[in-house]
Amino acid sequence: MPRTTSSSKPSVRDRIMQAASTLFYQEGVQNVGIDRIIAESGVAKMSLYNHFKSKDALIAAWLQQRDVNWREWFQKTVEKQATAPAERLLAMFDVLEEWFSQPDFRGCAFINSSVELVDPEHPGYQVAIEHQQALYGYILHLVQAAELDSPDAVAEQLLLLMEGAIVVAMMRRSPAAATHAKTAAAMLIQIT
Repeated sequence: MPRTTSSSKPSVRDRIMQAASTLFYQEGVQNVGIDRIIAESGVAKMSLYNHFKSKDALIAAWLQQRDVNWREWFQKTVEKQATAPAERLLAMFDVLEEWFSQPDFRGCAFINSSVELVDPEHPGYQVAIEHQQALYGYILHLVQAAELDSPDAVAEQLLLLMEGAIVVAMMRRSPAAATHAKTAAAMLIQIT
């Protein structure tokens, strides 16, 4: 994706993606129509359709972009907080708490979108599944590096703790969900 400099105007595609990103995350993919994205981005309808063949394609593109950005941020932040693999497994929950504490936190875009989209064949739903698989792969890598027993099972359980914490943090508007999940993760890691 081309980057803009401070002296250049964002591209039409970038303006569409920025508007879609804000609206989809804050209001949900089903609640936001194309006309609203056009109005917020300041582009013509034909321009939007020149870049995205449908709203479904725009949803998938937004989720793909969010996947790349979120996982890059998440992994870098985890790696800054801890060096040993087992410590990184617990640091994941500290990073989640940091995310949950942001004023614009509205849960996980992938969980939210998959619930809204329902259809497992929807391109956005597919991106949500790929995101979950990539996150599982990262956790599995850390579990294996920590030389824990039953790495597949432990990675799956840690993923469940993370996703559960995300949902609880969103519903209760409480970053403390990450601390509770971290406590359970520490017991899980110690048991294996």
